[in-house]
Amino acid sequence: MLVRPVRPDEHEEAGQLVVAAYRALPGAHLSGDYATLLADVARRSTEAEVLVAVDPTVEHGREEIVGCVTFVPDMSSPWSELLEAGESGIRMLAVRPDAQQRGIGRSLLDACVRRAQAMGQVALMLHTTQWMTAARRLYEHAGFVRYPERDWAPVPEVPLLAYRLELGGAPGH
Repeated sequence: MLVRPVRPDEHEEAGQLVVAAYRALPGAHLSGDYATLLADVARRSTEAEVLVAVDPTVEHGREEIVGCVTFVPDMSSPWSELLEAGESGIRMLAVRPDAQQRGIGRSLLDACVRRAQAMGQVALMLHTTQWMTAARRLYEHAGFVRYPERDWAPVPEVPLLAYRLELGGAPGH
């Protein structure tokens, strides 16, 4: 599985993938205009870093996007969602519904961990929901631990559970 930065000509395809993955989940996470926010990869790629997972088998002369994640380098990004100094974040990790259970989510997660480590961050943070059970298993298997002091609810029907991975970087780098 190849994970790389999204290209401008892939913004729409990646955004549609994220929306499709979130629509396939139970729960009220698509309340309000959240689907529009999920689809706006062009904006996220200028305010954070968007990575895509592409299938190494090229059909029709182009790579096929099978996953997408937003890596938030630090708390200066508008996508930082409660990050503190020395932390990076993960937002909107999604795998195309028909491509799940193939290690794509783990590849995207690992790329974010490596990126945060390369930056010297002390921790990597993310939020998920109680109904995203496969995602929670993925995060816990990768070493993330619950961090309830940073749980929050952007809207009442969507309580978010915080997870943190200690990276051992030096604060302030």
